[in-house]
Amino acid sequence: MNHHVFPLDREYVELHILLKLLSLAPSGGAAKVMVADGLVTVDGETETRKTRKLRGGETVRVGDDEIVVRAG
Repeated sequence: MNHHVFPLDREYVELHILLKLLSLAPSGGAAKVMVADGLVTVDGETETRKTRKLRGGETVRVGDDEIVVRAG
């Protein structure tokens, strides 16, 4: 399992953008497909909303990667 911490420097980050920023998806479009295909969970629940706003405190999992989103 690969653990990442993403410190928010803004009010929120959208889920597909987070995956792209951390290079867990090669592009924003690929990240949207990953979310739409049910490959991403937020706090243990499958998330299919590509533009889900993450505001801090969430744990995102995709494959062997776990990302904790921390509010600034």
